[in-house]
Amino acid sequence: MGDRRKATPYEHALGVVSVASSPAVLGDRALAATYAKDLANGLGLPGGGAVVDRAVLATLSDVVHALWQQGWQPADLARFTRREHGPAAASIVDDVVAFRMRDYPAAVVDPRWAAQVPDLWWDPDQDWVDRWADRRGVDRAAAIGTALHVVGMLRRLSPLPVLIPPPGSAQAAADPRVRGGRPADPHVSTRALERIRALLAKAESTTFPEEAETYTAKAQELMARHSIDAALVAAAARSSTSSEPAGVRIGVEAPYEMAKSMLLDRVARANRCRSVWSKALGACTVFGFPTDLELVELLFTSLLVQATTALAAEGSRRDRHGRSSTRSFRLAFLTAYATRIGERLAGASDRAGREAAAELGGSLLPVLAARDEAVQESFRAAFPHLVYREVTVSNAEGYRSGRAAADRAHLNPRRELA
Repeated sequence: MGDRRKATPYEHALGVVSVASSPAVLGDRALAATYAKDLANGLGLPGGGAVVDRAVLATLSDVVHALWQQGWQPADLARFTRREHGPAAASIVDDVVAFRMRDYPAAVVDPRWAAQVPDLWWDPDQDWVDRWADRRGVDRAAAIGTALHVVGMLRRLSPLPVLIPPPGSAQAAADPRVRGGRPADPHVSTRALERIRALLAKAESTTFPEEAETYTAKAQELMARHSIDAALVAAAARSSTSSEPAGVRIGVEAPYEMAKSMLLDRVARANRCRSVWSKALGACTVFGFPTDLELVELLFTSLLVQATTALAAEGSRRDRHGRSSTRSFRLAFLTAYATRIGERLAGASDRAGREAAAELGGSLLPVLAARDEAVQESFRAAFPHLVYREVTVSNAEGYRSGRAAADRAHLNPRRELA
């Protein structure tokens, strides 16, 4: 039997990084600090600093790449890391994503994926650990310690539904149907989208609630009719360019994430989409046809701006004992706002549907029913075991105020808007 081959300095460093990022080590603060210090000092290896830097970056890169194959997109990783572990850890994830993406030419990267990739700010031929430490104002041991914790955190993540093919996969070639980092529909009218954006911009900028609600209602009616028109054109074409249901993840930031996710769910349902919220991920996954997904994100963003503005105008609150009740008031406000806005959006969509059906006769309902079923199938396949939760509120004043903010004026979606 021959002698076992001696590990190279790089292989030895990789082994130490693997052990140092294990739960057993990271769970012991003193032991983790010792490993980080030893790695920062180069482990006594020839050229130890550079060798350790390569090993740390390679380990991070491999873990990130493995998560890409499990449905995690760059934006997902950055959002989760920032929420759970702060900006320093998130900046490491951003750096590793940018570093790993150097391996892929644009031809094998989905444009929706490429839109999420940050710029590479350092020279890859230089030692990344020292550059990162200088940028964050910490020493090498602290930088490596943070990197080890990021490795440990990433290794614990569970798979997500694959919404975008990862770089290098057979399906990741550039797709002309992708626009602006979102799945696009070949039957989308750019002119209609511009008009919808203009209406929502007016809704966000006006200081009059009546005008804001009228603009928003008109935008929703246009969105519904635009979606119907795209569905009919796609059904008539029946070509390989016709779109299929897709999914996007939309970040939902603290505070009051559940109430905000309710608002997104109501917007999604009014536009023939389905949404599910992941508290751990800090995002909602929305399934629908590309036309509708783009409209959902557009309207949700606008309504969230309007809700935040209305909520800020309410100021702080105290109960009859003088204790702050601002948090419960705001949660109730946003919950009621989401509920009532959902009712109004559904009404606007129903009006557009009835008008279209009156024009088109019996040809519309089968097309929309087929699209609804396709969305449901995609949604169920991605999330076969959902848990449904109810939102409870305890502040009646906040609930009344939130509902009033969404129901302040009589909407007249037929009003002509310049």
